Parts: sequence; structure tokens; C-alpha cells
Amino acid sequence: MSQTPAPTPAAADPVRAVLSRALRDMLVLVGVLAVVGIAVGAVVAGLPGVWGAAIGIAVTLVFSGTTVVSVLRTTQSSVTTTGAVILGAWLLKMIVLVALFAVLDDLDFYHRGVMVTVLLVGVLGSVLLDYRAVTRGRVPYVQPEQP
Repeated sequence: MSQTPAPTPAAADPVRAVLSRALRDMLVLVGVLAVVGIAVGAVVAGLPGVWGAAIGIAVTLVFSGTTVVSVLRTTQSSVTTTGAVILGAWLLKMIVLVALFAVLDDLDFYHRGVMVTVLLVGVLGSVLLDYRAVTRGRVPYVQPEQP
């Protein structure tokens, strides 16, 4: 029974490059979304629109950023460790989101429509940017043996 060795730093570089690009693109998206979302939220609903956009941006950052950061931090770990970290981050993220939305349900200082719109644009945009980073990334299928 042979075990697959953990990737060497040289073997992890292409993967880290793809993940770094996905993270960088997601942060740019969140920055642009912050400017546009807050401006549109202010026009549409005044201060509640600004708060709705800010909440949507924060949730997008947490929701989209944790997965990429989790995988990026575990590129040199085993598949089991990477899977456990991703699953743990996802579970924690879901608990935080459910708790946040439960607390926000009774509050009216924010505009729900603006929050949901910013959140959907942010999460879907982040998924598309992740897809683009992975499909354009140059990751070899086979790693040559290191002498």
C-alpha cells in the first residue's frame, strides 16, 4: 500500500498561483462592489440602502473568501487535511450566516432588497471569477519526480 507524498513547494506553485489569482480577483470584485453597491444603495434607499449594501459586501467577503483562503492555506497539506479544513470552514460559515440572518430578521435599519442584490452579485461574481482562474490556470496533471 503506497501513500501519496505531500506535494513539494515547487509542485504547489502552480496551484498557489491559481488560488492567489482567484483571491486577488475576488478582492477586486468586492472593492468595486463596495463602491457601486453603496452608491446605488444610497440612491435607491438612502441610509438603509447603504447599510444593506455594506452588510451584503461583508457577507460576500466572508462567504467567498473563506473557501479560497482555506484551500490556499492547505496547498501543502494532505487531501484529508484540506478536505477537513474546507468542510470545517463551510460549517462555521453556515452557522455564522444563519445566526447573522436570524439577528437581522427583526431589524429594520437596512434595506433587504439592496442587501440581497449586492450579496447575489458578489457571490455569483466570485464563483465566476474562481471558475475563470481555474480554467485559465496552468496546473500540470502530472508532477515530475524530484531528483
